[in-house]
Amino acid sequence: MILILHNRYRAAGGEERAVADLADLLGRRGHEVEVLERSSRGLSRRRAAEGMLSGGLRPEEIDHLVRARGARVVHAHNIHPTLGWRALAAARSAGARTVLHLHNYRLFCAIGIAYRDGSPCFRCRQGRTLPGLRLRCRGSVPEAAVYAVALHRQQPRLVEHVDRFVAVSDALAAHLRDLGLPASLTATLPNFLPDVDFASESHADAGEFVLAAGRLVEEKGFDTAIAAARAAGAPIVIAGEGPDEERLRALGADGDVRFVGRVEPAELAALRRRRAVALGGALALFGPRGDGGRRAGAGLGPRRPAGARGGAGDPSGGRSHRLGRRALAALARSGPAGPARSRGAGPSAGAVRRGPLLRRAHEGVWRRFPISFRR
Repeated sequence: MILILHNRYRAAGGEERAVADLADLLGRRGHEVEVLERSSRGLSRRRAAEGMLSGGLRPEEIDHLVRARGARVVHAHNIHPTLGWRALAAARSAGARTVLHLHNYRLFCAIGIAYRDGSPCFRCRQGRTLPGLRLRCRGSVPEAAVYAVALHRQQPRLVEHVDRFVAVSDALAAHLRDLGLPASLTATLPNFLPDVDFASESHADAGEFVLAAGRLVEEKGFDTAIAAARAAGAPIVIAGEGPDEERLRALGADGDVRFVGRVEPAELAALRRRRAVALGGALALFGPRGDGGRRAGAGLGPRRPAGARGGAGDPSGGRSHRLGRRALAALARSGPAGPARSRGAGPSAGAVRRGPLLRRAHEGVWRRFPISFRR
């Protein structure tokens, strides 16, 4: 039996879906799977701090479950703040092998994204977490202090009790090794999309708008998506909510930008059926060392146009003009610049047909940014 552990975030995101998809895939491959999730939603600050500083809460629950269910492998995702290294230590003491699945920089970075003040930040590394306290990355001094102490304490414990670390991309794995993760224990396990999320052909030629969906935070780079759509002369629909929404609305006030808020899966699927171009929400999406890929791929989903790869976790290059040019080039590449095919698992999407919105996007971008985009 495989036991999957995950501490859900206060706001659900891609990691929650990754957990669900992995459990479903393992089950369909014939494995017995059980998912134990805890949640940060409703957790008091005091209790969260206790979990961080003590290395997790109620590890005996994990010990009991591993022994009672005969779990051979415990596969953990986010462990903060309620699971911690003690959950993995309990699993190993009960006889299970342990895997820690890393979707971000949370083992080293208090805010998990290695990004602040408009650019990448890797100041906290090799067990040194004082920069996060000095810069108050968690907002307040007390919370920043809790994370600085907790992250410093947990890193050697995790190395001791984790049999294998897996990162969602080679780029993320390389960064994590540079920050202090043992190279001999670190491997790559890419995210994936189920076959059902891929269509046999693209209908992007009939699309009505550019679609960008995700949590509206600065590091996702929705301002770049707005700029790309404006440069292409294409309307854009932004689905999601978050702390950066007010700024983004101001940026899009003079353009054809529509915010629809957080939408349910069925409504998002309907928007995807009407779009011509999908932009993934991450500054790293078009950079040379983009990490994730899951959200970018999910954003392209059924009836996807041209494949764009990359994803969250490594905002390489910050908010440079070079990055904007790459984003615009990728938007243009979703048009009729030649046969474009879906990437990743599942059937090919085939050639993208020329449609009026795609043609306008293609001509607008390449007129303003006549650059070469290498595959």
